[in-house]
Parts: sequence; C-alpha cells; structure tokens
Amino acid sequence: MTITNKQSGTNVHEVAEGIYRINTPVAIEGAGGFSFNQYLIVDDESLLFHTGPRRMFPLVREAVASVLPAEQLRYIAFSHVEADECGSLNEWLAVAPQSSPLCGAVAAMVSISDLADRPPRPLADAERLSLGKHAVRWLDTPHLPHAWECGFLMEERTSTLLCGDLFTQGGADLPPITESDILEPSEAFRHEMDYFSHTRNAGVLLAKLASTNPTTLACMHGSAWRGDGAKLLRALADSLSL
Repeated sequence: MTITNKQSGTNVHEVAEGIYRINTPVAIEGAGGFSFNQYLIVDDESLLFHTGPRRMFPLVREAVASVLPAEQLRYIAFSHVEADECGSLNEWLAVAPQSSPLCGAVAAMVSISDLADRPPRPLADAERLSLGKHAVRWLDTPHLPHAWECGFLMEERTSTLLCGDLFTQGGADLPPITESDILEPSEAFRHEMDYFSHTRNAGVLLAKLASTNPTTLACMHGSAWRGDGAKLLRALADSLSL
C-alpha cells in the first residue's frame, strides 16, 4: 500500500492485476469512521470507477497521478448519480481531455447528458467494452441498492466486480483487501443506516451478478474482498429476504 497524502491518509493498493483501489478514510460526525474508494483500471484506455466527492478531487487526482498521468484517462465511470459516485466528473473531464463519462443508458438519458461537460458513452445491459488487455461489461441493477440508473461493471480478465455500494462497510482503518467475512459487518451497517431501496427484484439482480462468478469484489466503502463472490452475493440475497 502506498500513502499518497499523509494529511488525509489517502492511499493506493493494487487489488487485482492492473486494478488499483484508491482509498480515503474520513470521520463523519455521528457515524464514526468511514471511507471512500475509487478504482483505477490501467490499460490502453484507462478507466476510473467512481470519482469521489467534488471536494475530494485533489486527493484522488494526486493518487491517480501516483500510478499514471491523470490526463491519460479515457473513461470516467460510475454506478449511479450521487456525489461520491460522480461529484467531480467535470473536474476529471477537464483534466483528461480525451476522456468520456461512462455509465448506463438510463443515467445517460436522465442526468449525465445534461450534467456532464462532454457527452457520455452509454452502455446497454450486458454490453462489453474493451480497454486493451482488460474488458468491462455493464450490468443494469435498477434500485439495487438504490437509484433507477444503478449498475455495475464486471472486469472480465481479473473477474473483478466493481460493485459500488453493495457490501458497504463502516470504519476508516480497514485493510485494502480482505478474505475475511464482509457480509456481517456490511449488514450491520445497513441495519443502522439503511441505504437499500428493497426492490422486489433484489434476489433476481443479485443472482444475475452472481452468475458472473467474481473472485474480487471492489467495494466503494471499506475493504475490497477476495473469494467466492457468487456465494457471497447469494448470501446477501438471502439476508435481504429475511
């Protein structure tokens, strides 16, 4: 793990081949420690998943620059429209002049075509995009865990599911990647601060994600996780059905 900003504690760690977790721990009043993660896929057409909140942009940019020049980014991607997902989207588009927003078709239609300073590259459900050695596939997951436009990216070469707000873990001092259980702590966090929409389709959508058989789950908050991702996603479906 490389600390890129001593004051904030922002750090970078390679969680799968060519995929880097950028993490900034924070203290949130009344909620204790928390963290924000972005994931950088380094390739011929490099991709950043999640931008971080707008005010965190200098920290994330500094972290990206420790791996590759920020202006080389080709895609600025995110799961859904929310400040920590795409709050600094336009700042990234300005820094990386060849980049485009990358999101699902619904997000492009209802928000990003208007909010972004450049037109988005929308992805249909199950659409595949080659980055070079890596390739990502977009998976629509409306309202899972929240937002109509929600979806995730599956990186096929490393079997890494960029799973956004799923398995959100509280705490600011967690390992970059773990093989320990994250379902129990993430469910404890959900019960305290329920951020799920509780869509009727949760079980079907989680089965869809499980069918990709991920071996790394790139969580937006807390540790990334390594193991049998399909089994863990099915366990989350069981927990949500209780």
